[in-house]
Amino acid sequence: MLRECRPKDADKLYQIINEAAKAYEGAIPDDCYHKPYMPADELEQEMARVTFYGWEADGELVGVMGLEAIKDTTLIRHAYVLPQWQKQGIASRLLEYLKDLTVTPQLLVGTWADASWALDFYQRRGFRFLPDKDRLLGTYWDISPRQVETSVVLGLDMEVEA
Repeated sequence: MLRECRPKDADKLYQIINEAAKAYEGAIPDDCYHKPYMPADELEQEMARVTFYGWEADGELVGVMGLEAIKDTTLIRHAYVLPQWQKQGIASRLLEYLKDLTVTPQLLVGTWADASWALDFYQRRGFRFLPDKDRLLGTYWDISPRQVETSVVLGLDMEVEA
């Protein structure tokens, strides 16, 4: 079941994000990976501005994906599925749902350049690498220069009714 996450889901979001983000260890630069990957106070800040949606299985959240409208675009934020629930179509269903909610001309996702599984996931769903990633990351994300250096942005043009 897909549903919007609520403030009371914060502990479960923390668990999902930090458990799934263990995949980054050894895949992204060591100076960019830390434990926990997303501290509780950072998650609280993100929940104040990002609308999270979750996939529930057996009454428990097992995957999350956020949506954030900024200026003239929409961002996919924090897409994570618990490892034991991966490869079951959960992220695909979340992404399709979020695409349906998008009312801006473009949907963007930023991710680590070395997270090949994430790049493959988005490319298989029609996202393409955008050449002006530094400008996009500086405009729509609040991340460190090091993260900008080691990240990419993929975009999907949306058909928006006038």
